[in-house]
Amino acid sequence: METIFIKSLGGAGTVTGSKHLLKTPELTILVDCGLFQGIKSLREQNWESLNIPIGEIDLVILTHAHLDHCGYLPLLIKNGFRGKIYMTEPTAELAKLILLDSAKLQEEDAKKANQHHYTKHHPAKPLYTKVDAEQAFEHFYTVQENTSIKLGNQIQCQFKPCGHIIGACSVAITCFDKTIVFSGDIGRSHSEILPIRDFFTEADFLVMESTYGDRLHDKTDLYDSLAHWINLTVKNHGNIIIPSFAVGRAQELIYMLFRLKEQNKIPHDLPIILDSPMAATATKIMVDYAEYTSIDKRKWLKIVESIEINRDYMNTAEIIQDKASKIIIAGSGMITGGRVLEYLKHDIGNSRNTVLIVGFQAEGTRGRALLNGAYELKIHGSYYPVKANIVELTGLSAHADQYELLEWIKKYKIPPQKIMLVHGEPCALEALRVKIQTELEIPVKILVKDERFALTHPPRF
Repeated sequence: METIFIKSLGGAGTVTGSKHLLKTPELTILVDCGLFQGIKSLREQNWESLNIPIGEIDLVILTHAHLDHCGYLPLLIKNGFRGKIYMTEPTAELAKLILLDSAKLQEEDAKKANQHHYTKHHPAKPLYTKVDAEQAFEHFYTVQENTSIKLGNQIQCQFKPCGHIIGACSVAITCFDKTIVFSGDIGRSHSEILPIRDFFTEADFLVMESTYGDRLHDKTDLYDSLAHWINLTVKNHGNIIIPSFAVGRAQELIYMLFRLKEQNKIPHDLPIILDSPMAATATKIMVDYAEYTSIDKRKWLKIVESIEINRDYMNTAEIIQDKASKIIIAGSGMITGGRVLEYLKHDIGNSRNTVLIVGFQAEGTRGRALLNGAYELKIHGSYYPVKANIVELTGLSAHADQYELLEWIKKYKIPPQKIMLVHGEPCALEALRVKIQTELEIPVKILVKDERFALTHPPRF
């Protein structure tokens, strides 16, 4: 038997920076290539060299387009990677959008640091540029879901939709008669806009995310919860601010709000404003690839017509000054930047307003601070008192909870030999490890960054 190793270069012990290296006798494969986000000690790792020569990586497999899974790709190419990057068609389009936006932010941050002299580097440089991002696109290679792809003489892979965002997949890599499944980010058992997630049913090893490994999502009806907080806020003449990820969450929100108006559960004349150029483009991609969703293209076009989309930052100030109640959907999802900060500076100090938190909030982000009961929020160097209603709707998460993760494992006809947990904070990782070993009696290992772990061993004579 040939020796196969796995090593996590990121996304081990944290929910960000996913990079999992599969080293086989024939090929060395990197599954996902994400940026670290959140607290400074994590972000600083983006500037560190990977703990492997880039030239040893033969190909990359991308499970989906979120920044914590694709955001390091321009650096990989910049530092010498020359192979193919495999992904689905919607993932390719979304990854282009996300990487260009990331490059723009990197360039802007470096420019500001140099202008205002708050950098120890002279001059400050971006992590990567728009040109670097565009060079990464030349390596994109799109594949069809549920189709076997030959990667080498003894290695093949298959993508299977996992219900996280449009184009997101789990990936099974079969090499030397062993099958290793990388879960990617596992979606909910039910999505408002995506088809029911699919499953692999055979694997020798699972490399599995654990974002919500220590909790269960609220089972309260999401539509009722949304309607309750919207109507209560409108009654108080306030605004509803929804910090949202541009890809996936924003589109699910506008669909649900459209349905609430259809059902007369919220006011028909209540403005819904999507203030995010990135989310606007992601919505167009969703419409263009409607066949990857559970909504037909005509319905998507009708939904888009029902909202106001603001692409121009100059218009944001006018929207803020408008005294009428409104729903604002703006990035970023964890309130780490973006236009949502401008709305929060104006609205978070007023108890008439409501901030709806609808996604995972990583350690060190403003979103996590709000969930932890922060009494003030620092934005652009100033502190703003938190008096608005802060409401978390966990049912809108695009990640499976602990119960759904266990159900995902139970789909395997024969339990895998071992499950390796990644993409989770320590408490979530440990809780899920104990749950799997206790209830399913499958051995579990929590992967540690840069630790090499042998999946197979050579025979002894």
